[in-house]
Amino acid sequence: MTTDPDHAICSVCRQEFPINRLNSWYEVRPSISRLIAVDVPGWDATCHICRDDLMVYRQRLLNGLLADEEGELGEMEARVATALAKGELLTPDTLEEPEASRFGERMADRVAKWGGSWGFIFAFLGVIVLWMIVNTAGLLHQPFDPYPYILLNLVLSCLAAFQAPVIMMSQRRQEAKDRQRSQNDYVVNLKAEIELRQLHEKMDHQMAHQWQRLLEVQQIQIDLLKDLRRQVTEK
Repeated sequence: MTTDPDHAICSVCRQEFPINRLNSWYEVRPSISRLIAVDVPGWDATCHICRDDLMVYRQRLLNGLLADEEGELGEMEARVATALAKGELLTPDTLEEPEASRFGERMADRVAKWGGSWGFIFAFLGVIVLWMIVNTAGLLHQPFDPYPYILLNLVLSCLAAFQAPVIMMSQRRQEAKDRQRSQNDYVVNLKAEIELRQLHEKMDHQMAHQWQRLLEVQQIQIDLLKDLRRQVTEK
């Protein structure tokens, strides 16, 4: 036991800390105090707990709340509880291009973006019309692809066969991004729900505490009135 008034010992890890880095029994929420009392039988009003151990018990409390709500604690819920206990952000910026993206995937996005634009439609339509005019209007002495434009059909088939898997690659990447955004929305909503629950618990605790104090004051006032009435009656 330390004799320095500016230091105290954490009742959980039994290490000595400055008093400003410790939380007293009065500063710990009752729900967390019940968890600490299970591990530390002597946990009472004279005890202190360090911030690291308090963070651990806060995370255990959040894990218990989530497990009671969902029946089991998944990886995503555990990440939410850890972020809440440490005060960290949950979701990364999904609008930025990840560094791990391969060149082929980025190129597939660009090709799919160009292939699904009006510019591509008009340009491709112009190439087809020009091809047909050159091979039909007699601009060349010997057309390289006369009617019925077999070479043009071959080019269109090859282009479609090439463009289809590229578009599918881009769609698969977009689905992965959308799935990540949906997960981020879920964890943000889950964090907001837990914080609202904690806020309601704090408000209920504060109201209960205030009502208890008001009842005590009222009891004192009633006792004073009884004393005054007894004094008047005795006179």
